[in-house]
Amino acid sequence: MSRATYALTRDDAGRTDWFGSLMVRYPTEMSRHDIPVRTLARLARILEHSCGDLTIPQYRLMAMIGEGSERATLLAGRLALTKPSVSGMIDALVDRGFVTRTPEPTDRRAARLALTPSGTRALRASERSMAERLDPIIDGCDDPAAITTALTQIEASLNRVVDARLAAKGATGR
Repeated sequence: MSRATYALTRDDAGRTDWFGSLMVRYPTEMSRHDIPVRTLARLARILEHSCGDLTIPQYRLMAMIGEGSERATLLAGRLALTKPSVSGMIDALVDRGFVTRTPEPTDRRAARLALTPSGTRALRASERSMAERLDPIIDGCDDPAAITTALTQIEASLNRVVDARLAAKGATGR
């Protein structure tokens, strides 16, 4: 069996997967998604601890505001959070001076959100800190460029899934 290509074999002791030069043995009761899911959970915890002054939900919210999402209702849909949760987070970020809320001229019920210079600095600091934690992990892989490409593809897939979910609900978020 070539290590250069993905191969899968089954035997009584479980399953063996080859990922390039890495062999992973799974007990019979594990699915092929168990280790990636556990790895993503571990990475989430690492990122959570390296997010600086922000929580992961605050980071995600500020990143979306920084990308141009301005309305809390749309942000709630894209983040898969309730509107009250997002409103509470926005209130806390406004209180900290990271986000501004200005009235929407065409809709009295809505407000436009924007990052303040302080919020942009906090967002960038969190991103730098998280990148510093991820760099040695990704660089320790056999093909760091493939990991980066895969993560970019996962992001695009996530966006498509979220867009489809929002479209089915009749909402938009971009």
